[in-house]
Amino acid sequence: MADEPRVLLRNPDENPKERVDRELGELLQGLRVAATGVQVLFAFLLTLPFSNGFGKVDETGRWLFYVALVTAATASICLIAPATQQRVLFRSGLKEIMLHRANTLALLGGITIAISMTCSAGLAVLVFLGGRPAAFLAGGIAVLSAWLWFLQPLYTRYRNRGSTTEE
Repeated sequence: MADEPRVLLRNPDENPKERVDRELGELLQGLRVAATGVQVLFAFLLTLPFSNGFGKVDETGRWLFYVALVTAATASICLIAPATQQRVLFRSGLKEIMLHRANTLALLGGITIAISMTCSAGLAVLVFLGGRPAAFLAGGIAVLSAWLWFLQPLYTRYRNRGSTTEE
């Protein structure tokens, strides 16, 4: 962390409209990448109850599946919504509002996909190795995604407060 730059420089020739255009483009590109991964997980979860061994899953496993499925669906909705809203709001002059809304939806999508991945991995390990390894793996996934996706950037933001000129 010590090697992270402390100051982000903004292009002095970039006007507010150009900044919003750039930020929205960057955000939508990131959402496209995230949405693809979420959709693959969601599709897999939709097929799981129809597989041969799913009937052997205990009540804990069924709850893990339920939470994984609902949060994957929620993540898909949140990560697809900004692109859909961009089309609905096309040429409405509301790009700044759309940018802030898309950012909020991206964060909510990240939270829900982290939950879905945690429950999905926990379910898979629960079926093959039992509760203790499943809890250990799910806990590790939850901690890693929480740190890399949310806590580390928040820490960096806190540490660099007042010294940045952008974002």
